[in-house]
Amino acid sequence: MKVSDFDYFLPPELIAQEPIEPRDASRLLFLRRADGQIGHSRFFELPRLLRPGDVLVINDTRVLPARLYGRKESGAIIELLLLRQVGIKTWQALVKPGKKARPGVRLSFALPQLTAAVIAEAEEGSRLIEFFYEGEFYPLLEKLGEMPLPPYIKKPLEDQERYQPVYAFERGSAAAPTAGLHFTQELLAGLEAEGISIVKLLLHVGLGTFRPVKADQVEDHFMHQEYYRLSADAAGRINQAKEQGGRIIAVGTTSVRTLETVADEKGRLIAQEGRTQKYIYPGYRFKIVEGIITNFHLPKSTLLMLVSAFAGREQVLAAYEEAIRESYRFYSFGDAMLII
Repeated sequence: MKVSDFDYFLPPELIAQEPIEPRDASRLLFLRRADGQIGHSRFFELPRLLRPGDVLVINDTRVLPARLYGRKESGAIIELLLLRQVGIKTWQALVKPGKKARPGVRLSFALPQLTAAVIAEAEEGSRLIEFFYEGEFYPLLEKLGEMPLPPYIKKPLEDQERYQPVYAFERGSAAAPTAGLHFTQELLAGLEAEGISIVKLLLHVGLGTFRPVKADQVEDHFMHQEYYRLSADAAGRINQAKEQGGRIIAVGTTSVRTLETVADEKGRLIAQEGRTQKYIYPGYRFKIVEGIITNFHLPKSTLLMLVSAFAGREQVLAAYEEAIRESYRFYSFGDAMLII
């Protein structure tokens, strides 16, 4: 299967540069995968598109202000994007420019109590960075770090919390699970009032989000590991709902990958944690996920492949064409799709 089969043209003006207010005012394209029927709605109308007994599975990871700017002894600026913690004071990070961040390079920051050193090269051109400080690291990161917005967003973000879902809790991601950005606390309460359950899991978004597919064949792409966790309570609630006829609807591709990682062949979940490399593309047989809420994804991305595996490549690309005709907003701060 060719990666080019998942390409499409997006007019640049449809790339959303800022989040909509309020969050749930975003548009929502409904795609029925049984026959490809398309409908149009608003995200705040989600409760009427679902039914009592359904379960929405959300990812409550919290994005770190993971972009830092360090200065070499020569004065040159090095940009760091922290991906994941690999030791007590050691992080894997993307660096820019990479040629100036070789092992042995030392960095200083705007706060004198924080310094760092590049200690090794790592996968995909990343580096291992050891930080030196007294006390706690995260308060320093909150003061120095910037939210790691994707490069296609050119406009500065005034409110950093707008790149976090309202239910974001456990810090550790290098990017937001953007399907969750559309929810408000009021909408969550309204869904539960209609008999729709909200269940949380965790997947920390890492390197895979920042690496494009370079292979020509879909099957040749390498997926990076990301940490996930599903609690016994969450597994039990989902299993019970499924036994009672409720549909399991994943909010975002991160929730899809986590659920499909932990589900057995009969579609039952077992509480566990670990690191997943789950790679979902057309031909994959879904074990538990019966619906997806997701944003519109970049051409030739693993996220678009996952959605195509769920609803069919032709139907998904047809829905994208419809969204472009209707001037939907695309990517991280854009509009959403509901696929059932």
